[in-house]
Amino acid sequence: MTRVTRTAVLAVLFVCFMTGLAWASVPLYRMFCQVTGLGGTTQRGSTAPGAVGREVKVSFDANISPRLPWSFRPESRSETVAVGARDMVFFQATNRAAQPVTGTATFNVTPTQAGKYFTKIECFCFTQQTLKAGESVRMPVIFYVDPKMLADPDARDIENITLSYTFYPVDSAKSAG
Repeated sequence: MTRVTRTAVLAVLFVCFMTGLAWASVPLYRMFCQVTGLGGTTQRGSTAPGAVGREVKVSFDANISPRLPWSFRPESRSETVAVGARDMVFFQATNRAAQPVTGTATFNVTPTQAGKYFTKIECFCFTQQTLKAGESVRMPVIFYVDPKMLADPDARDIENITLSYTFYPVDSAKSAG
């Protein structure tokens, strides 16, 4: 193999590697955030471990994109919950448009150190939501704060956690393709 051919093969392999890395970066970053709680990413779970006696205040924040013709709000602004105990809150959404609209919710938790200990069992944010014209719905979130937070020196003194959602419209042209 000549020097020019070897250089060309290595260049093509490098381009293929970098393309693969770019393609995999979003799912890898998402996995990293879910494992570490980076950026307030919450966890998903199936059952709560049970209350351990300490309580934290959880506040709820609701936002919508200006392009989404909905109103969206938590039914309760905050609740005091026992660490480890399952809790359920509701958010209300109303489609103010004259046609059905589909939205999807993004979320985060602050302070960010609490993200890896905030576990959702059920959430409207796990799927896209389609509301008919003028329709109002109550959407539940079932969650718990993992007692492991109390053993983390960076998170054990947290007394207030904010769960924030932002709804965005789903581009039907993109989701249909």
